[in-house]
Amino acid sequence: MGTYTPEYQPNGKEIAVITTGKGVIRVQLAGNDAPLHVGNFVELAQKGFYDGLKFHRLEPNFVIQGGCPNSRELSSEQVKAGGFGLGTGGPGYGIKGEWTVNPHNQHKDGTLAMARSQHPDSAGSQFYFCLGPQSFLDGNYTVFGDPADQESLAVIHALEKGDEILSIAIENAN
Repeated sequence: MGTYTPEYQPNGKEIAVITTGKGVIRVQLAGNDAPLHVGNFVELAQKGFYDGLKFHRLEPNFVIQGGCPNSRELSSEQVKAGGFGLGTGGPGYGIKGEWTVNPHNQHKDGTLAMARSQHPDSAGSQFYFCLGPQSFLDGNYTVFGDPADQESLAVIHALEKGDEILSIAIENAN
């Protein structure tokens, strides 16, 4: 698996509008702090990569994770049951980790960050929202956004395993 450098260059003003079955999550993306992660996320969102995927992992008081393409053809009930290669899919490439260069790489309540395998440059499409502060993740995973408002944070906390990502739109993109 090769390392990918996104063509999209963030302007630092991008807002991801993640529409789920539980409501809308608005995330201020950190394009100035994690430009590779934001550029990659914007490109995938604009291609419709995330549309129809499910949140496949829920660890209460830790994270809710989505972005695995293996969840696309599964029902919510199948995702809740587990298996099916959930958590192993991606876009076919990895991006370079940015947690060492991101000055605001803090896993706070509601923070958006990229999941990865053991390889530091293996993040691709899977992302997670923190369900409470998770500072022990700060030195190993790249944070690339924060909820834009309290309503978004409430939706994050309402998400469950199997909930669908209906769409992700990007406001203020170049």
